[in-house]
Amino acid sequence: MAKYFDVHPDNPQPRSISQIADSVRSGSLIAYPTDSCYALGCQLGSRDGIDRIRTIRHLDDRHHFTLMCRDFAQLGQFVRVDNDVFRAVKASTPGSYTFILPATREVPRKLLHPKKKTVGVRIPDHVVTQALLAELGEPLLSSTLLLPDEAEPLTQGWEIKDRLDHSVDAVVDSGECGTEPTTVIDFSGGEAEIVRRGAGDTSRFE
Repeated sequence: MAKYFDVHPDNPQPRSISQIADSVRSGSLIAYPTDSCYALGCQLGSRDGIDRIRTIRHLDDRHHFTLMCRDFAQLGQFVRVDNDVFRAVKASTPGSYTFILPATREVPRKLLHPKKKTVGVRIPDHVVTQALLAELGEPLLSSTLLLPDEAEPLTQGWEIKDRLDHSVDAVVDSGECGTEPTTVIDFSGGEAEIVRRGAGDTSRFE
């Protein structure tokens, strides 16, 4: 059974955040809220976590996983960003955007797109997620909690606990967090390519 953490949306309890971070470090797969919708998350190098996310979501090896980063400095450790892309990404973060960029050697090979050697990165604008990332001190490997054959992601902590009780190790509930996933922008080719239109405004990339 998954542990259930009821976390205050504006003033996350430090003890709960510490327990969630310890759980991630010990190899747990968690369901947690972001500024666009719920996500599945695990430690960056967790092979088991990656495999479990693929199983839950029925993903193939071309799926772009996302590194949920605390800030731009952390993001820059894991992807290569030239000057033009730097300005565009900097102006859009934190927020509901995922950017696909060439990965550095800091990113485990298992996370990379097999042909492009790219990875998704984003900086969330969500108090609870930011508190967790600060406690972890490293990115959280993530994927939108969108179940197979369902049109919208799950948005209620209690429902996630009910449906994924034996698939995840912990559920973090801090109330409503929206149903629309991030806007995905692929910068791996040098120019902005809108891969998915979501919660973030796409006008600056068109």
